[in-house]
Amino acid sequence: MWPGGGSGADWLVRRDPRLRILAAVSLALVIISLGSLPALLASLGLALVLARASGQGWDTLGRRLLLFQGLLAVLLLTLPFKVPGAPILELGPLTASREGLARAFLIMLKANAVVLVLGGLVGGLEPVVFGHALARLGVPEKLVHLLLMTVRQIALLDQEYRRLRQAMRARAFVPRSNRHTWNSYAWLIGMLLVRALGRSRRILAAMRCRGFQGRLYLLDTEDWAPADSTFTVALGLLLAALLALGRLS
Repeated sequence: MWPGGGSGADWLVRRDPRLRILAAVSLALVIISLGSLPALLASLGLALVLARASGQGWDTLGRRLLLFQGLLAVLLLTLPFKVPGAPILELGPLTASREGLARAFLIMLKANAVVLVLGGLVGGLEPVVFGHALARLGVPEKLVHLLLMTVRQIALLDQEYRRLRQAMRARAFVPRSNRHTWNSYAWLIGMLLVRALGRSRRILAAMRCRGFQGRLYLLDTEDWAPADSTFTVALGLLLAALLALGRLS
Protein backbone atom coordinates (compact mmCIF):
# COMPACT_ATOMS: atom_id res chain seq x y z
CA MET A 1 0.00 0.00 0.00
CA TRP A 2 1.14 3.54 -0.77
CA PRO A 3 0.26 6.91 0.73
CA GLY A 4 -3.34 7.76 0.06
CA GLY A 5 -4.31 4.13 -0.44
CA GLY A 6 -4.37 2.08 -3.63
CA SER A 7 -1.52 0.55 -5.53
CA GLY A 8 1.78 2.25 -6.17
CA ALA A 9 0.93 2.78 -9.85
CA ASP A 10 -2.40 4.44 -9.02
CA TRP A 11 -0.80 6.67 -6.42
CA LEU A 12 2.01 7.78 -8.73
CA VAL A 13 -0.26 8.34 -11.73
CA ARG A 14 -2.49 10.67 -9.70
CA ARG A 15 0.39 12.99 -8.87
CA ASP A 16 0.54 16.42 -10.45
CA PRO A 17 2.36 16.24 -13.84
CA ARG A 18 4.41 19.31 -12.93
CA LEU A 19 5.61 17.58 -9.79
CA ARG A 20 6.54 14.44 -11.72
CA ILE A 21 8.59 16.44 -14.23
CA LEU A 22 10.40 18.41 -11.52
CA ALA A 23 11.01 15.23 -9.54
CA ALA A 24 12.47 13.47 -12.60
CA VAL A 25 14.80 16.40 -13.37
CA SER A 26 15.92 16.72 -9.74
CA LEU A 27 16.60 13.01 -9.36
CA ALA A 28 18.46 12.87 -12.67
CA LEU A 29 20.71 15.78 -11.68
CA VAL A 30 21.47 14.26 -8.28
CA ILE A 31 22.22 10.84 -9.77
CA ILE A 32 24.58 12.35 -12.33
CA SER A 33 26.45 14.19 -9.55
CA LEU A 34 27.05 11.02 -7.52
CA GLY A 35 30.45 9.36 -7.70
CA SER A 36 30.45 6.54 -5.15
CA LEU A 37 29.30 2.99 -5.72
CA PRO A 38 27.01 2.71 -2.62
CA ALA A 39 25.18 5.94 -3.52
CA LEU A 40 24.73 4.85 -7.12
CA LEU A 41 23.43 1.43 -6.09
CA ALA A 42 20.96 3.13 -3.74
CA SER A 43 19.83 5.48 -6.53
CA LEU A 44 19.42 2.52 -8.87
CA GLY A 45 17.23 0.78 -6.28
CA LEU A 46 15.14 3.93 -5.88
CA ALA A 47 14.80 4.19 -9.66
CA LEU A 48 13.57 0.58 -9.83
CA VAL A 49 10.98 1.32 -7.14
CA LEU A 50 9.70 4.35 -9.09
CA ALA A 51 9.62 2.39 -12.34
CA ARG A 52 7.62 -0.38 -10.69
CA ALA A 53 5.34 2.18 -9.04
CA SER A 54 4.50 3.57 -12.48
CA GLY A 55 2.93 0.22 -13.41
CA GLN A 56 5.75 -1.24 -15.52
CA GLY A 57 6.18 -4.99 -15.19
CA TRP A 58 9.50 -6.74 -14.74
CA ASP A 59 9.34 -8.11 -18.30
CA THR A 60 8.81 -4.62 -19.75
CA LEU A 61 11.63 -3.18 -17.66
CA GLY A 62 13.91 -6.03 -18.63
CA ARG A 63 13.32 -5.56 -22.36
CA ARG A 64 13.87 -1.80 -22.21
CA LEU A 65 17.01 -2.09 -20.14
CA LEU A 66 18.36 -4.85 -22.36
CA LEU A 67 18.01 -2.64 -25.43
CA PHE A 68 19.70 0.23 -23.58
CA GLN A 69 22.63 -1.97 -22.56
CA GLY A 70 23.48 -2.43 -26.23
CA LEU A 71 24.28 1.29 -26.45
CA LEU A 72 26.26 1.24 -23.22
CA ALA A 73 28.27 -1.80 -24.31
CA VAL A 74 30.29 0.46 -26.64
CA LEU A 75 31.25 2.58 -23.64
CA LEU A 76 32.19 -0.44 -21.57
CA LEU A 77 34.40 -1.80 -24.35
CA THR A 78 36.21 1.43 -25.24
CA LEU A 79 36.55 3.53 -22.08
CA PRO A 80 38.95 1.15 -20.23
CA PHE A 81 41.43 1.59 -23.10
CA LYS A 82 41.29 5.40 -22.90
CA VAL A 83 41.76 5.99 -19.16
CA PRO A 84 45.30 5.57 -17.81
CA GLY A 85 45.85 3.39 -14.75
CA ALA A 86 46.73 -0.10 -13.60
CA PRO A 87 46.66 -2.42 -16.64
CA ILE A 88 44.33 -5.41 -16.58
CA LEU A 89 44.32 -6.37 -20.27
CA GLU A 90 46.68 -5.81 -23.19
CA LEU A 91 45.67 -6.14 -26.83
CA GLY A 92 48.69 -5.27 -28.90
CA PRO A 93 49.39 -1.55 -28.48
CA LEU A 94 46.15 -1.07 -26.49
CA THR A 95 46.01 -1.42 -22.71
CA ALA A 96 42.84 -1.53 -20.63
CA SER A 97 43.06 -0.04 -17.14
CA ARG A 98 41.26 -0.94 -13.94
CA GLU A 99 40.38 2.71 -13.39
CA GLY A 100 38.82 2.95 -16.85
CA LEU A 101 36.72 -0.16 -16.24
CA ALA A 102 35.53 1.22 -12.88
CA ARG A 103 34.61 4.54 -14.48
CA ALA A 104 32.69 2.81 -17.27
CA PHE A 105 30.80 0.73 -14.68
CA LEU A 106 29.85 3.86 -12.70
CA ILE A 107 28.65 5.59 -15.86
CA MET A 108 26.52 2.55 -16.72
CA LEU A 109 24.93 2.64 -13.26
CA LYS A 110 24.17 6.35 -13.63
CA ALA A 111 22.70 5.92 -17.11
CA ASN A 112 20.46 3.02 -16.08
CA ALA A 113 19.23 4.85 -12.98
CA VAL A 114 18.43 8.01 -14.97
CA VAL A 115 16.59 6.02 -17.66
CA LEU A 116 14.50 4.23 -15.03
CA VAL A 117 13.69 7.50 -13.24
CA LEU A 118 12.63 9.25 -16.44
CA GLY A 119 10.60 6.26 -17.57
CA GLY A 120 8.87 5.90 -14.22
CA LEU A 121 8.05 9.55 -13.56
CA VAL A 122 7.66 11.06 -17.03
CA GLY A 123 7.35 8.13 -19.43
CA GLY A 124 3.71 7.49 -18.55
CA LEU A 125 2.52 11.05 -19.21
CA GLU A 126 0.39 11.63 -22.29
CA PRO A 127 2.02 14.04 -24.77
CA VAL A 128 -0.73 16.64 -24.31
CA VAL A 129 -0.51 16.43 -20.52
CA PHE A 130 3.28 16.61 -20.70
CA GLY A 131 3.14 19.67 -22.95
CA HIS A 132 0.63 21.48 -20.75
CA ALA A 133 2.71 20.71 -17.66
CA LEU A 134 5.79 22.16 -19.35
CA ALA A 135 3.85 25.29 -20.27
CA ARG A 136 2.67 25.71 -16.68
CA LEU A 137 6.28 25.36 -15.51
CA GLY A 138 7.25 28.35 -17.63
CA VAL A 139 8.69 26.65 -20.70
CA PRO A 140 8.38 29.00 -23.74
CA GLU A 141 5.13 28.46 -25.63
CA LYS A 142 6.89 28.04 -28.98
CA LEU A 143 8.82 25.06 -27.65
CA VAL A 144 5.61 23.55 -26.27
CA HIS A 145 3.88 24.10 -29.62
CA LEU A 146 6.80 22.45 -31.38
CA LEU A 147 6.67 19.45 -29.04
CA LEU A 148 2.92 18.90 -29.38
CA MET A 149 2.86 19.37 -33.14
CA THR A 150 5.89 17.11 -33.59
CA VAL A 151 4.24 14.30 -31.65
CA ARG A 152 1.11 14.70 -33.74
CA GLN A 153 3.01 14.84 -37.04
CA ILE A 154 5.03 11.71 -36.21
CA ALA A 155 1.81 9.71 -36.01
CA LEU A 156 0.54 11.21 -39.28
CA LEU A 157 3.85 10.54 -41.02
CA ASP A 158 3.69 6.93 -39.88
CA GLN A 159 0.18 6.57 -41.34
CA GLU A 160 1.30 8.11 -44.63
CA TYR A 161 4.37 5.85 -44.76
CA ARG A 162 2.25 2.74 -44.20
CA ARG A 163 -0.13 3.83 -46.96
CA LEU A 164 2.70 4.33 -49.44
CA ARG A 165 4.32 1.02 -48.50
CA GLN A 166 1.01 -0.77 -49.01
CA ALA A 167 0.72 0.83 -52.44
CA MET A 168 4.22 -0.41 -53.32
CA ARG A 169 3.39 -3.95 -52.19
CA ALA A 170 0.16 -3.84 -54.24
CA ARG A 171 2.36 -3.19 -57.28
CA ALA A 172 4.43 -6.31 -56.49
CA PHE A 173 7.45 -4.39 -55.21
CA VAL A 174 10.02 -6.69 -53.62
CA PRO A 175 13.06 -4.95 -52.05
CA ARG A 176 16.41 -6.18 -53.31
CA SER A 177 19.96 -4.88 -53.33
CA ASN A 178 19.80 -3.23 -56.74
CA ARG A 179 19.40 0.16 -58.40
CA HIS A 180 15.62 -0.19 -58.80
CA THR A 181 15.14 -0.76 -55.07
CA TRP A 182 17.20 2.28 -54.07
CA ASN A 183 15.38 4.45 -56.61
CA SER A 184 12.05 3.22 -55.26
CA TYR A 185 13.03 4.05 -51.69
CA ALA A 186 14.21 7.49 -52.82
CA TRP A 187 10.83 8.12 -54.45
CA LEU A 188 9.13 6.85 -51.30
CA ILE A 189 11.00 9.33 -49.09
CA GLY A 190 10.37 12.16 -51.54
CA MET A 191 6.63 11.44 -51.75
CA LEU A 192 6.48 11.14 -47.97
CA LEU A 193 8.00 14.61 -47.57
CA VAL A 194 5.70 16.11 -50.23
CA ARG A 195 2.58 14.62 -48.66
CA ALA A 196 3.73 15.63 -45.18
CA LEU A 197 4.13 19.23 -46.35
CA GLY A 198 0.68 19.22 -47.92
CA ARG A 199 -0.88 17.72 -44.81
CA SER A 200 0.84 20.28 -42.57
CA ARG A 201 -0.62 23.10 -44.66
CA ARG A 202 -4.10 21.61 -44.39
CA ILE A 203 -3.68 21.25 -40.61
CA LEU A 204 -2.58 24.87 -40.31
CA ALA A 205 -5.60 26.01 -42.36
CA ALA A 206 -7.92 23.94 -40.16
CA MET A 207 -6.38 25.42 -37.01
CA ARG A 208 -6.83 28.95 -38.34
CA CYS A 209 -10.46 28.20 -39.16
CA ARG A 210 -10.89 27.28 -35.50
CA GLY A 211 -9.42 30.56 -34.31
CA PHE A 212 -5.80 29.58 -33.72
CA GLN A 213 -3.68 32.73 -33.34
CA GLY A 214 -0.34 31.29 -32.31
CA ARG A 215 -1.09 30.86 -28.61
CA LEU A 216 -1.52 27.76 -26.50
CA TYR A 217 -4.57 28.03 -24.29
CA LEU A 218 -4.34 25.91 -21.16
CA LEU A 219 -7.87 24.70 -20.52
CA ASP A 220 -6.96 21.95 -18.06
CA THR A 221 -7.08 22.53 -14.33
CA GLU A 222 -4.38 21.05 -12.11
CA ASP A 223 -5.11 20.98 -8.38
CA TRP A 224 -2.30 20.42 -5.89
CA ALA A 225 -3.39 17.56 -3.65
CA PRO A 226 -2.11 16.88 -0.11
CA ALA A 227 -0.49 13.71 -1.42
CA ASP A 228 1.58 15.88 -3.78
CA SER A 229 2.99 17.71 -0.77
CA THR A 230 3.75 14.37 0.87
CA PHE A 231 5.57 13.22 -2.25
CA THR A 232 7.54 16.49 -2.39
CA VAL A 233 8.71 16.13 1.22
CA ALA A 234 9.62 12.47 0.71
CA LEU A 235 11.50 13.33 -2.47
CA GLY A 236 13.46 16.07 -0.71
CA LEU A 237 14.47 13.67 2.05
CA LEU A 238 15.53 11.03 -0.47
CA LEU A 239 17.61 13.52 -2.44
CA ALA A 240 19.31 14.71 0.76
CA ALA A 241 19.98 11.11 1.79
CA LEU A 242 21.53 10.27 -1.60
CA LEU A 243 23.76 13.34 -1.48
CA ALA A 244 24.81 12.53 2.09
CA LEU A 245 25.56 8.92 1.17
CA GLY A 246 27.59 10.10 -1.80
CA ARG A 247 29.73 12.33 0.43
CA LEU A 248 30.20 9.80 3.22
CA SER A 249 31.08 6.79 1.05
